[in-house]
Amino acid sequence: MLLPDDETCYRAVQSRDARFDGWFFTAVRTTGIYCRPSCPAITPRRRNVTFHPSAAAAQRAGYRACKRCRPDASPGSPEWHVRGDVAGRALRLIDDGVVDRDGVPGLARRLGYSQRQVHRTLVAEVGAGPLALARAQRAQTARVLLETTDLSAADVAFAAGFASVRQFNDTVRDVFAATPSSLRAAGRVGARHEPGTVTLRLPYREPMTVSTVLDFLGAHAVPGLERYEDGVFTRLVPAPHGPALVSLSPGDAAVICAARLQDLRDLVTVVARVRRLLDLDADPVAVDAVLGRDPALAPLVAKRPGLRAPGSVDGFETAVRTVVGQQISVSGSRTVLGRIVAEYGEPTSDGWLSFPTPATLAAADAETLPMPRARGRAVRGLAEAFAAGHVALDTGVDRDEVRADLLALRGVGPWTADYLLMRTVGHPDVLLTSDLVVRRAAADLGVELADGRPDWAPWRTYATYHLWAHLYADLWSVTP
Repeated sequence: MLLPDDETCYRAVQSRDARFDGWFFTAVRTTGIYCRPSCPAITPRRRNVTFHPSAAAAQRAGYRACKRCRPDASPGSPEWHVRGDVAGRALRLIDDGVVDRDGVPGLARRLGYSQRQVHRTLVAEVGAGPLALARAQRAQTARVLLETTDLSAADVAFAAGFASVRQFNDTVRDVFAATPSSLRAAGRVGARHEPGTVTLRLPYREPMTVSTVLDFLGAHAVPGLERYEDGVFTRLVPAPHGPALVSLSPGDAAVICAARLQDLRDLVTVVARVRRLLDLDADPVAVDAVLGRDPALAPLVAKRPGLRAPGSVDGFETAVRTVVGQQISVSGSRTVLGRIVAEYGEPTSDGWLSFPTPATLAAADAETLPMPRARGRAVRGLAEAFAAGHVALDTGVDRDEVRADLLALRGVGPWTADYLLMRTVGHPDVLLTSDLVVRRAAADLGVELADGRPDWAPWRTYATYHLWAHLYADLWSVTP
């Protein structure tokens, strides 16, 4: 990762510019502490600071996290939200908990590279290898659990992914310059915790109107799987040890996420998937700057500043929803998907229904699925491909390869493949020029799409959402 030059970084620190939070971290030699650029503490002298591309890199250099600005909890670097190279894919997989579940060998297998190559690439790009990055993530998870649950320290240690209580204690002291008990005491000031539920504040870069994204998700909510009531979006999120029930609502400069987990070891994975669903690691200032230069798009950007591109918590689910929703209304699609979930989904103890697995739909009779037969066969073919491991949709896949894999499937054309790249792989630069609504919106605005609009790159996915919102404002909140 190429950091801004040191003088630019220092000016951002002097101005306490929150837009740079997550882009880089400031380490102060005289105190041994690292901070986010927006830290409200007294600005250190230039000669006493160094800059690091990740919290893990600062920790690796021997610095402890600032207790005031909590730099380890800042939004993720938007660069890794954009990049499709090995480093970007690796960091997104680490965020999803792959190293904790499968180790560095598992991460390397997912990427198709050797462990040595992956380590070398990450050290060059973010200043730390996969183990150090996973350690930093475990430390942040441990702090969240200490502050928001009544679990014993030993349970927190293993839930956060540490191999032993000693390793947990040593890491907490190294990273936070505090003991687990002191972190817990600090977190309980004025806190109220619902038993069995972890409540978190998920930060993002402003501007963002959280209700805009929740309205969009709520308009597409599938009965039994999702619910949107009184501004709170609730759904089951797939996790390694069983689905988590997650409720999302707007907070003060953050999304309030209440998660009821079947296994606390899934917290890292669930948080990463919710952040992708809401596009919380985007850089809205950069997006709006590019799209706002176009006279036709400028009014749309001004109307919805910081518009996000909603993602996905499960690639297979989103693929099925996309195929089912072809050529029918949103309400019709919700009805069909609700019937599929009711028939093939797995019920949870509290009355929710998980989305059917690829193996379950692969075994279903395509002729009896509640949709036209050709589409039913497409859904079953999709499920068979996922169940056999021929197709995977997540932020760790190679974008070009997965697009080719999708196009090889029955019932999946260029529009479907590109839409899935937007939603499941997190590709920020997809313009759906063949989409009927996009074309109608472009015509209404007097915009020509024939050249693919290279001037909107690398944010053409966001342009697509702005064009959709232009004609379907009822699915989106308008920022006052």
